[in-house]
Amino acid sequence: MKLAQKIAVGYIRARLNMLAVVSPVKAAEKALEIFGTPQYKSDKPAPDVFKLSERLSIRLHNRKITGYRWNHPQPKKLLILHGFESSSYKFDHLISAGIRQGYEVLAFDAPAHGQSEGKTVNLLEYIDMISKINISYGPVDAYICHSFGGIASVHYLEKTKHDANTKLVLIAPATETTTAIDSFFRFLQLSDKVRKEFEKLIEQRTGEIPAHFSIRRAMKHIKASVLWIHDEDDHITPLSDVLKVKENNYPNIEYYFTQGLGHSRIYRDSTVKKKIFSFL
Repeated sequence: MKLAQKIAVGYIRARLNMLAVVSPVKAAEKALEIFGTPQYKSDKPAPDVFKLSERLSIRLHNRKITGYRWNHPQPKKLLILHGFESSSYKFDHLISAGIRQGYEVLAFDAPAHGQSEGKTVNLLEYIDMISKINISYGPVDAYICHSFGGIASVHYLEKTKHDANTKLVLIAPATETTTAIDSFFRFLQLSDKVRKEFEKLIEQRTGEIPAHFSIRRAMKHIKASVLWIHDEDDHITPLSDVLKVKENNYPNIEYYFTQGLGHSRIYRDSTVKKKIFSFL
């Protein structure tokens, strides 16, 4: 972590903890806002393949969401979904491979990411975005999803009619929302009182407790053919959460584990790319 980032984190941590002394509820409200706010926005320039794309857009909660399409029209459609603090630009290699395989390829920047509008994003908004993409430009036959995009795709499919012909590639998906919250609270050193109010806020706003937003819970409703790719050294979405899903022995999931690629390098690995498109 750079010095400027350390100073910023220290300021946020001190501010939230001072606020918690006065009002744990107010501190929880601010913490939830920070939880959904990307602190980093990729400044990666548009890769060459994006110069060949058709620019698309949808409206989502009064925000313009930017998307891209290649190889239209084709009988099969592939949607690529990025993770938190990422963007479609980072998946140019998978987009190019999808085009070569004859797919019509779609990629959208989530709210507050890439070229899309907004300052914050939450899981329900990401799920709504996937739904609107399918309505406007689908139906989608195959998904390649990294991290936050992974848990969003599973929760979308859980409520959507689909079958084994739907292909779902999960790359280092955010498996358990509670794990992400655990990490967030450890990082900012927030109290259990604030955590309790934070979880209450999520339940009030979504109608569900945080533990509901879980791939392990939702997977029993997934009929799609799934390829789950995860690195043993992933410290963002830990392997321990994945292994609990694996214990359930879902017959529609194929697992592929790597070593030394972590959370982000995994989706740019050439062997991983081959594995993905062999599966598709």
